[in-house]
Amino acid sequence: MEHQHILRQPNNYGIGNPGYVPAANAMFAPPVSESQGPSAPPASMFDSMPGYEGTVAGGAGGFLPPPMPTHPVPQPQPGPEQPQWNIPSISENTAREAFALFASSKCCYSSAPAKDGVITNMEAFNTYRYRLETFTEVRSTEWSHEPYNGQPVDAFIQSPPGPWDIPAKSNNYFMNSKQIIKVPYTSSVKNCHVCVGMGRKPCKQCAGAGNKVCWVCNGSGFRHGDDRCHHCNGRGRENCNHCHGQGSTQCDTCHGKQQLLVYINLTVKWTNNSDDYVVEQSSGLHLDNLSKVSGKELFKDSQYLVYPVMGFPDPTVVQAAHRLVNEHQAKYSQTSRILQQRQTIELIPVTKVTYSWKGKSHIYFVYGNEFKVNAENYPATCCCTVM
Repeated sequence: MEHQHILRQPNNYGIGNPGYVPAANAMFAPPVSESQGPSAPPASMFDSMPGYEGTVAGGAGGFLPPPMPTHPVPQPQPGPEQPQWNIPSISENTAREAFALFASSKCCYSSAPAKDGVITNMEAFNTYRYRLETFTEVRSTEWSHEPYNGQPVDAFIQSPPGPWDIPAKSNNYFMNSKQIIKVPYTSSVKNCHVCVGMGRKPCKQCAGAGNKVCWVCNGSGFRHGDDRCHHCNGRGRENCNHCHGQGSTQCDTCHGKQQLLVYINLTVKWTNNSDDYVVEQSSGLHLDNLSKVSGKELFKDSQYLVYPVMGFPDPTVVQAAHRLVNEHQAKYSQTSRILQQRQTIELIPVTKVTYSWKGKSHIYFVYGNEFKVNAENYPATCCCTVM
């Protein structure tokens, strides 16, 4: 095993080597592996804690299902009625200004079509976007450790609180966040598993010898013929700069403290799970463009569990709302605790503009509250290369 050299000579650690020439087996010791000692703590390092029996190191303990609610779950209520579901189209001046700004933002686009083109027709293809957000909380546990520096040790003083009994609260709904909490009454002190409680590990540069072959004379002690090497004074070996001749380095895991504080960490994750449905429109503008813009909010409803929207003039939105609400409540109630849901309907303005320039007809689209422009076949572009 890699640790036998350490266990046979525990008193040599932390002491400078008496000379450059070690024992023969140390002189030609093979390089030490990058991962000295076990990479993961042994299972025996962790105590059995009531309510946390499945917790392991590395966070593979799995999902902790939330407990059944102690109070009746509030039933979703129909959202407020919205009498006005539509907005007017944009004006011709707004369409022209958006087109001019679009052309000026492109280095290879001439401004002539935007300045001189004559608008001949404008068609509104306003569409709706339904969005459902489900804000959830997930909890998981894992064993963790840190160098022991006299921190409080409280394991077995009393039973630790259950993972869902530990208070944790998100600062804001519908925003992703995470909190890591040290579980009370799980902290104990153990010998470091990496250095076997020594606080130091064999130097990987010199294999624990404290010195290595001189790079100038390649271990011969001479430069040319009988000319003794002045770098190593003819000894053929030089002091290891990595460990300063000690043959060992401080353990990276316990930072030389020899002991670790071992405890259970509770990770609480809040996630906003969102799905959209955009009503198809026949303007010719790809729906992918609409994901980059906002619209006018026509409807908003936020509850613990929302009720699918009703009374909307477009039946495909009503159908999408029923489908997504059922899917979210079935999916996320099985894997997490649902804290809040929110559904919104936006009207995204989409205007198809037809214009004439140099005797030919062309089109572009103006869409979203930001008045974004899409003009895939802009009639005046140049070919330029960025060196």
